[in-house]
Amino acid sequence: MDWLLDIRQSALGCCSCNTVKAWLPILSWLPQYNLKWLRMDFLAGLTVGLTVVPQALAYAEVAGLPVQYGLYSAFMGGFIYTFLGTSKDVTLGPTAIMSLLCFSVVGGQPNRAVLLTLLCGIIQAAMALLRLGFLLDFISFPVIKGFTCAAAVTISFGQVKNILGIHDVPQQFFLEVYYTFYKIPEARIGDVILGLLCLSLLLMLMWMKANLGSDEVSTCSRVARKLVWAVSTMRNALVVVAASLIAFSWEVYGHHVFTITGHTSTGVPPFRPPPTSDTTANGTTVSFREIVEGFGGGLALIPFMGLLESIAIAKAFASQNDYRIDANQELLAIGVTNIMGSFVSAYPVTGSFGRTAVNSQTGVCTPAGGIVTSVIVLLSLEFLMPAFYYIPKASLAAVIICAVAPMVDYRVVPKMWRIRKLDLLPFFVTFLMSFWEVQYGIIAGVAVSGVLLLHTLARPQIKMSDHGVLVMELSSGLTFPATEYLSHIIHTEALQASPPRSVVLDCCHVSVIDYTVISELRDLLRQFKLRRVQLVFSGLQLPVLKVLEAADLQGFRYTDSVDAALQMESQSLLHDDQRCPNTVWRGDI
Repeated sequence: MDWLLDIRQSALGCCSCNTVKAWLPILSWLPQYNLKWLRMDFLAGLTVGLTVVPQALAYAEVAGLPVQYGLYSAFMGGFIYTFLGTSKDVTLGPTAIMSLLCFSVVGGQPNRAVLLTLLCGIIQAAMALLRLGFLLDFISFPVIKGFTCAAAVTISFGQVKNILGIHDVPQQFFLEVYYTFYKIPEARIGDVILGLLCLSLLLMLMWMKANLGSDEVSTCSRVARKLVWAVSTMRNALVVVAASLIAFSWEVYGHHVFTITGHTSTGVPPFRPPPTSDTTANGTTVSFREIVEGFGGGLALIPFMGLLESIAIAKAFASQNDYRIDANQELLAIGVTNIMGSFVSAYPVTGSFGRTAVNSQTGVCTPAGGIVTSVIVLLSLEFLMPAFYYIPKASLAAVIICAVAPMVDYRVVPKMWRIRKLDLLPFFVTFLMSFWEVQYGIIAGVAVSGVLLLHTLARPQIKMSDHGVLVMELSSGLTFPATEYLSHIIHTEALQASPPRSVVLDCCHVSVIDYTVISELRDLLRQFKLRRVQLVFSGLQLPVLKVLEAADLQGFRYTDSVDAALQMESQSLLHDDQRCPNTVWRGDI
C-alpha cells in the first residue's frame, strides 16, 4: 500500500496551490491588484500600443507578408502573457529578427507562415514541458552578436529600395545590393524626399530622448521633459501618421507621388485552425508533409531564436528592476502565444526589446499592461485599416531602419579582442555566413562554437611541477575527449623518461569522470607498475572517488593532498612496502 500512498502524495503535490501559481503566475499578483497598478498599466499599455501598431505594419514588410499580418501577430501575446508570463515588462509580438527569419523560411507565403507559427509554438511548449531550456545555453554570445549585427545590416539595406521607391529587386542579399545600386536611376523623387525626411525626424527624436538629462526642479522643466519623452516615445506612430496625411493629400488630387501600401484586408481576423496545405500560383496543391520538408532547418532555428531573444530580454529587465523570472515558464508563454496566434493568422512572435524598454520606462506594474496594448491593436484592425491604404512604404522603411540600426553593435569587436581573441572566430563566421543565408549563419556559428568548446574539453590545461616526483594539476573534468591527450602527456613526461618517473595526479578541480577515462587509467596503472614507478591521485572529490572505487582499479591509491602524496613517495623510496597513514591503497578498500 505504500506505493498507493506515494502516488496520492505526488498527485496532491501536482495540484497544490504553489504548483498552480507556478503554472499560472497571474494568481500570484492578481489578489494584490489595485487602482494605482491599473492606472500605470493602462498608461504603459497605451504607450506600447501606439508603438507596436506602426512597427507591426513595418515588420510585416520585412517578413514579405501583407501589412495586416503584422497586426494579426501583435495582439495575441498581450492576452496570453498576462496569464502565463513571469516578467512584468516583456511584450510579445512581431520583431525584426523573427520577421527576417520567417521570410527566409517561407518566402512571404502567408499560409505557410501561419502553419510555421503553429509548429514553432508546439516545439516551444514541448521544450517548456520537458524542461529543455538549457539547450539555449549552447548558443554563445559571439554567435548571437554576429547574427544580430548581420540581420540589422540585411534588414536595413533591404529597406533602401522602399526609400528609393524602386521595384523588382531580388531578395537574396548580394543580388539585392547589386540591383539596388543598378536601379538608382529609376528612383522616385517623392519617395526619396519623404523617406529621408522621415529618417531625419526619427533620428532627431531618438537623439532628443537619449539626451533628456535628469529631472529639473522647476515644474516647467519637468513638464517639458515629459512632453519631449512622450513625443519621442511615440515617434513611429507620429511619423507614419504625418507621412500618411501627406500621401493622402496628394492622392486625392490624383498625383501618385509616393509608393503607398495599398489595399489591406479589414477587420479582426477570423478564429480558425491554421491551414495544413497550400496552393501555388498555378493551382497545384502542396501537402502538409511537403510544406514541412520545405521549412528544413528553419523549423528548428526559429523556435530556438524566438526563445533565446525573449528570455534574454526578460532576464535583462528582471535584473534591472530587481525581480526574478522562470525561464521554463517563459518558454511556455511564448509557445502558447504562437499556438493560439496561428488560429488568428499570426506569424511567429517573440519578445521585443524596444517595446519592452518602453513598457518598463513608462512604469508598468504587471503583465496586464499587455491587455491594453492588444485592445489597441484590435481597435486598429477593426476601424483603421482603410486609413492604412495611404501609408507610404518609405515611411515604414524609415521606421524599420531606425528600429534595427542600434542592433549593429560594433563596440563588441574590440571588447572580444581584449578579452578572448578566439571568440571573434564564431562572431565573424556567423556574421559573414548570415549574408548568404540567415539560418546557415547561425548553424555555422554554433558549429564553430561547438568545435571550440570540444577543443577545450579535449585539451584541458595541465599544470606540471617537479618536486622530485612529477606533479600534474588538472584544470577541469576528465571526460572521454581528453583521454588520449592526458595519456600522451603522462607517457611523454613520465613513462618514456629515462629513468621513468612517478606521477602525482592532482584532481582537486576534477568533478566528473567517465568510463573511457577509467579504461585508460587502468592501462596507465599497469604501465606504471611494469616500470616500477607510482601513479598517485590526490584531492579527489567524493563523486569522483566513488566512481574510481567502483571501477576496482588494481594499484589505485590516493591521498588527501599533494603534500601527503609527496611524503608517501619519499617514504616509498626508503622502503617499498611502507604505507603513508593518509594513503588508501586499492587492497585496503
